[in-house]
Amino acid sequence: LASNAALISNNNNNINGSQSYRLLIGFQAPWNISYPFSAQRLGSAIQIAVEKVNTNPSFLGNYSLDFVYKETDCDPKLSLGGFIHQVWTENVTALFGPACPEEAEVTGLLASTWHIPMFGFVGQSSKMDNNEIYDSYIKVIPPLKRSSEVLVKTLEFFGWRHVAMIGGGLETNTWDKVDALWKTIEDKLRARFRLTAEVKFDTSNPKLVYQNVKYISTVARIVVLTNREDSMALLLEAERQGLMNGDYVFFLVQQFEVDNFWKFVMNKINQTVLRAFDMTFIIGQKSYDRYEYYDFFSQVFQRLKGQPFQTNLTSESEVSPYSAYLHDAVLLYAMGLKEVLKDGKDPYDGRQLLQRLKNKNSIRFYASGLVHFDEEGERYLDYSIYDLQHVEDKTKFVPILHFESESKNIPTSMFGSVVWPKGRPPTDMPECGFNNELCTWLTNITMLAVLVTFPFIGVVGILFIGVLMLQKFKLQTRLDDSCWWIINYSEITIIRDPSGTQGLSQSSSGSQSGSSSCHTNFSSNSFDLRDKTGREHIYTTIGLYQGNQVAIKYINNHVNFNFQKPSVISEFHIMKEMKHENLVQFFGVCIEPPTVCLVTQYCKKGSLNDVLKSSDVDLDGMFKLSFAYDIVNYEFVAEMYWTAPELLRHVGLPLYGTPKGDVFSFAIIMWELMYNAKAGPYQDINLDPKIIIQLRIPFQGEPLRPVLSDQLCDEKVNALLKACWSEKPDHRPPFASIRRRLKSISPEHANILDSMVDKLEKYANHLEEVVEERTNQLTVEKARADKLLSSMLPYIADQLMSGKSVEPQSYDMVTIFFSDIVGFTSMCSVSSAMEVVTFLNDLYSLFDDIIKMYDVYKVETIGDAYMVASGLPISNGNKHALEISTMALHFLAAIKIFKIPHMPNEGLAIRIGIHSPVVAGVVGTTMPRYCLFGDTVNTASRMESNSLLKIHISQSTADILVLAGSFEMEERGEIEMK
Repeated sequence: LASNAALISNNNNNINGSQSYRLLIGFQAPWNISYPFSAQRLGSAIQIAVEKVNTNPSFLGNYSLDFVYKETDCDPKLSLGGFIHQVWTENVTALFGPACPEEAEVTGLLASTWHIPMFGFVGQSSKMDNNEIYDSYIKVIPPLKRSSEVLVKTLEFFGWRHVAMIGGGLETNTWDKVDALWKTIEDKLRARFRLTAEVKFDTSNPKLVYQNVKYISTVARIVVLTNREDSMALLLEAERQGLMNGDYVFFLVQQFEVDNFWKFVMNKINQTVLRAFDMTFIIGQKSYDRYEYYDFFSQVFQRLKGQPFQTNLTSESEVSPYSAYLHDAVLLYAMGLKEVLKDGKDPYDGRQLLQRLKNKNSIRFYASGLVHFDEEGERYLDYSIYDLQHVEDKTKFVPILHFESESKNIPTSMFGSVVWPKGRPPTDMPECGFNNELCTWLTNITMLAVLVTFPFIGVVGILFIGVLMLQKFKLQTRLDDSCWWIINYSEITIIRDPSGTQGLSQSSSGSQSGSSSCHTNFSSNSFDLRDKTGREHIYTTIGLYQGNQVAIKYINNHVNFNFQKPSVISEFHIMKEMKHENLVQFFGVCIEPPTVCLVTQYCKKGSLNDVLKSSDVDLDGMFKLSFAYDIVNYEFVAEMYWTAPELLRHVGLPLYGTPKGDVFSFAIIMWELMYNAKAGPYQDINLDPKIIIQLRIPFQGEPLRPVLSDQLCDEKVNALLKACWSEKPDHRPPFASIRRRLKSISPEHANILDSMVDKLEKYANHLEEVVEERTNQLTVEKARADKLLSSMLPYIADQLMSGKSVEPQSYDMVTIFFSDIVGFTSMCSVSSAMEVVTFLNDLYSLFDDIIKMYDVYKVETIGDAYMVASGLPISNGNKHALEISTMALHFLAAIKIFKIPHMPNEGLAIRIGIHSPVVAGVVGTTMPRYCLFGDTVNTASRMESNSLLKIHISQSTADILVLAGSFEMEERGEIEMK
């Protein structure tokens, strides 16, 4: 199917004056058309992809692709032999396939060893998920576990916990993949849910189909199918048995887009088939409309008729869905190869290519949908849950839920609506269980009547008694508390009144003047009547009542006032119940003349009016503007003592004033607020108040207004005041305009509470950012420490970090490597210390880079000695001697081209010794080390010290290498060693 040359220089076909080259890729798939991934069902997909790459210079430039096909018939031996032939003879640069899982497991090991990229376009077994073994394998099709994750999230979304599985295969020799998907889903369901039944059988037998569907309906309401080929027979039988009535739900799990399944259904479409999908959800890959591959399967079908496949397929539905993944695998290979060539790397180095494909951020649309890989080489592909619905005169599968592979989550709300036959999703089991095991007690009607009647009578009786007792309690409480609000004035001890009189106490005949026959002195400091500066602030009469400091407000106009009125008592009750830390507590009323007064909780800072008029309190502009803003918003009520001049000129004042007059009054109050005017707005005018009031007409054309100063107040506030107390009422702004102007003057401080909350939110957000930053720094430092510890003490680092001790271990299958530098002592004698250190650092860095390519563990370096082991701390079977020996050969080859920095003309030689096995353990706790002990270590060291500038191995190591058959060895003969 292709030429035998993998890379051909074509001097006759130049592109922009440069040579063109052709790269050959391998393709393996069974020819037998009974396989769903037969070459006769999908082979032309690789042709289409190769042609796209070759006809589009943006892919590979002057490189082109061709492919060579190998028919393997799902035989691992044929696949392995074919791959070796394709590499050695055809010189292929990549392998697409094998399609069968058992072939891929074997061939993938060799591809990984040779670092040849291998693309899997068919779902494989779980063994292929081991990325350490199959490190050159990249899966274009999502792993099977992804389908099970979608099913689990969907079941959890609907709250279903009891599930069953049913299905099988039409031809067991072609549906191993179905078995793998079944096993993956079964393990997931068994771990997360209650799996009530697993029924697997030959679905080609109608009798078995009837019997097993009948059985499954008695043990489960939620049923899972994993094979779309036999799903039709099972769903049709379920419809015939009446399981599509809304009590049962069927899930069909598949790997492909639902469009492929719809084509399969369309071949058998009728009303019965449509009813069979009434309660069936399809889990498949998310579909993407309106992209260039909408007719891809039609192209594959047409190309399969021609050379070299010449298939006899009769319809497009027989084309394998895997053809899309084969096509995309070739395009992905070309995309990675383009970057390798762009960086000047070897196109035959599969590791370079795969490194550019894994965890690639770019996302592209190809034939199989969105293409995006994680760092493990697994593909991210979103899934959808589909329901068959009739939309716009068409019947089609509609997505109702979406599963995002990267986050592994389903949104909390449904993407589309579902028409449930019974108006709601069914439960996962009947109310009384499948065998009425939850409702057996209901069969005894007498017992049911007793269990229902007697508790009902008891509850009614308890409620009746409770209501009677509650009414009696309320009546008694009302009688007891009817006079709670009356306070005997003699029970109040007067501490201080605003006039300065001090010490009036316990007087039954006392008055607000303070006269009393019994006199007791109290210090203001005893009752905390001073502020932080030590000044006294007495705003009202202060006393003690039942151990509480109280404020006393005397009522002068109490004649003919009835305190016993129900409305007044009701208001007293409301005031008593209003208890909050921000409200003044009400204690009661003294009703005996002449000491009629209200008794409330004392607040030593006085009222808001006292705060505003206090000479000791200097409020900033934010607070003042906030008070003004609250007055405008009706959140702060102030008595309007100031009357507009136009109202004073009228003979009779309007009862409720005018809106424009209120604006004038607000302006005077705001002036007092902003200028801290305790003596009033006209304190600087030497006129009596009566004369000021009589100046209703502007004096000499100028209206009488308070004095404004741009030094004491913001000029914008002054402008607002002038507008509000304008002599012409029509020129005064309405309160809505005042509100906007106040907000524009101080938009951030229009409200004290909002300002404080805003500042607290900003501070909290800043703290969160600081905490997050410190946490990230701590995480990074911890990761560095863990990485350093793990590199020093391999896999036992976790045990040490958790405080556990590490027991020494004996390893039988281990090989030790020692090397030292020939003439190192002489070199040190003629070199400076810095030159020796630089030389050793360069050499050991070279060695460290080499050992990364092998399954070995670097134990330590002491001076010019370099010690390496294989087979520990993680055993690698019989590979230890091969890994060490191959690495030693690599060392010898590397030092031939190594240049000593300060002696570039001097050659470098090393002695190497190898031997097996060893004992290993951790020594010390303050500075722990992973050490090796035993005769093997000593023997390997002696092998090195007696080496002849070559690789000196012991007899035990030689025996292992002889079995491997890949090394040439020469006996040295007997030598004397310590």
